[in-house]
Amino acid sequence: MTRVAAIDCGTNSIRLLVADADPVTGRFTELDRRMRIVRLGQGVDRTGRLAPEALERTFDACRDYAAVIKDLGAERIRFVATSASRDAENSAVFVQGVLDILGVEPEVVTGDQEAQLSFDGATKELAGSDHLEKPYLVVDIGGGSTEFVVGDDQVQAARSVDIGCVRMTERHLVQDGAVVDPPTPDRIAAIRADIDAALDLAAETVPLASAATLVGLAGTVTTIAAIELGLEEYDSAAIHHSRVSVERVREITARLLASTHEERAAIPAMHPGRVDVIASGALVLLAVMERSGAAEVVVSEHDILDGIAWSAA
Repeated sequence: MTRVAAIDCGTNSIRLLVADADPVTGRFTELDRRMRIVRLGQGVDRTGRLAPEALERTFDACRDYAAVIKDLGAERIRFVATSASRDAENSAVFVQGVLDILGVEPEVVTGDQEAQLSFDGATKELAGSDHLEKPYLVVDIGGGSTEFVVGDDQVQAARSVDIGCVRMTERHLVQDGAVVDPPTPDRIAAIRADIDAALDLAAETVPLASAATLVGLAGTVTTIAAIELGLEEYDSAAIHHSRVSVERVREITARLLASTHEERAAIPAMHPGRVDVIASGALVLLAVMERSGAAEVVVSEHDILDGIAWSAA
């Protein structure tokens, strides 16, 4: 067994997983998993640069994670950075800051690499499962981008496109520095138009309608599952491998789009960092389900973070 630390730094959140993993036997023991909303991608779509305050929030989380990694004695660390740091002109500042704090250089992975890691994390435990049909379409809805991967035991096709809950919110729902609540029909239509165009791009590489099982990853999907389950607080075990029908995703999306900030914040299990961006993320999920013809989404709590941990081991 190898004790590894995996860090996934996306557009909206930064997450840590420390685990003992053995790739030979497939044994995996989780020791610590945590997440902080740092909104690293704040303003990147508009300015092309990482904001100083966003960098400091991220570096503060890295300092906390460094202490956890040291206390648990992880032998290997892999830090993967995704869409926001990929897009930013000043990404070198981010890279140097992480190196100074954690002693490891973040890997600014490509969209295709991100898709592979997400697929590995989501499907490794499904190997040999007789209750989910293959091939899988794994969809990871992030803050800045969404990854699509089709495969069975191996990846067959993958594509990353620039639609995510933060990017869509900042592009279409922010006016005079504040999120428009609730969004007007024309703003919703503009988001949907961007999503549909991105799905056209994804479909050039990934046969979206060919999969038998849709597996959804990341905070948008897990939050919608928590709403569907009526959870009074976030419960990872209850959410993992739960299923939400396309009809219910459509109803929940409509509810989120029609609600104010205060109404969304009052939803049990809603993380404060997702209140302003969850409606845009729900629109992405709904559009994917409609385009792929999926009757339901299987929700996974295991995603790119688990894939990073396995790769480190």
